[in-house]
Amino acid sequence: MKAYLILADGSVYTGEAFGADRDAVCEVVFNTSMTGYTEVLTDPSYYGQGVIMTYPIEGNYGVNYADMESRNIWVKCFIVREYTTLASNFRSEISLDELLKKYNIPAISGVDTRALTKKIRLSGTMGGYLTRNPNFNKDEIVAQLKEYKITDAVKSVTRCGSVNYHGGGMRVVLLDFGAKDNIIESLRRRGLDVTVYPAETPAEEIIALSPDGIMLSNGPGDPTECVEVIENLKKLYATDIPIFGICLGHQLMALATGAKTEKLKYGHRGANHPVKDLALGRVFITSQNHGYVVSTVDPEAAEISHINVNDGTVEGLRYKNKNIFTVQFHPEACPGPQDTEYLFDKFIEMMGGKHNA
Repeated sequence: MKAYLILADGSVYTGEAFGADRDAVCEVVFNTSMTGYTEVLTDPSYYGQGVIMTYPIEGNYGVNYADMESRNIWVKCFIVREYTTLASNFRSEISLDELLKKYNIPAISGVDTRALTKKIRLSGTMGGYLTRNPNFNKDEIVAQLKEYKITDAVKSVTRCGSVNYHGGGMRVVLLDFGAKDNIIESLRRRGLDVTVYPAETPAEEIIALSPDGIMLSNGPGDPTECVEVIENLKKLYATDIPIFGICLGHQLMALATGAKTEKLKYGHRGANHPVKDLALGRVFITSQNHGYVVSTVDPEAAEISHINVNDGTVEGLRYKNKNIFTVQFHPEACPGPQDTEYLFDKFIEMMGGKHNA
């Protein structure tokens, strides 16, 4: 069956449908990872987005539930060059097509993802509409797409209540703005006791717990929309509790201390982004998934610790006279390299402990 991807600029891409049989409105972005489609699909940071995979074939190793990064699929639709039903992997439990149908996510294959990615790079991220209806009204859809905006993203992906993951060691509170499960695993693997709390948990409640450290997770959407979270972070910043932030958590802490953020033209999404640690003078290959960056920093509050080698954007901040540091990339990876896992060890040392990973 044919499927049609209509973009906000009026262009139409025709391909073959797979996954769920339904229409989807999304923000079209691309990911340059060669593997990891299960992790991409289940990363809450992709909430509201339709993901183009630039690697030319997907589905070739099937799906293993253990690779899922959350309890759900958060992308609105999936866009690939070639989809294969032949899964060569002893760990595979179901096919990619079956996973998408299970979570009601539509997909399209057979489109020129190279040309589509070049369009997004040149024109910037834009709205998209995926349908199997050959009689679609392009003018109506384009008008709808020009008004489309992802809203209430963090509220839509955060947990409803707290949950504890026993590690037996120091206690860490993880604020869930759309946390990937591997953040929890990276902390537990180092012997930490992790309790995950909803995004808008009052700062007073967190402070009353007297945790050894606070982790700010990744997540989707425009960080400036998270007004209540930013106000809570201002209160947490005023304490002496060590804090480590990743991705959206990095942006939100920056906003809480007077910095500004801006939307990138097409974002950073993939497992091969070079980042320089300015203190170490070394470049690391990182996994990234974000559409916004910190654009200005209050020099009285923080200094830049990491930069993106490709475009010079801010990739990390070290806060002055505070036990706080944050990074824009994903040190927990999955999919991606494990070059920057040392940051979790740094977090443990900042809390006064010794890591045992």
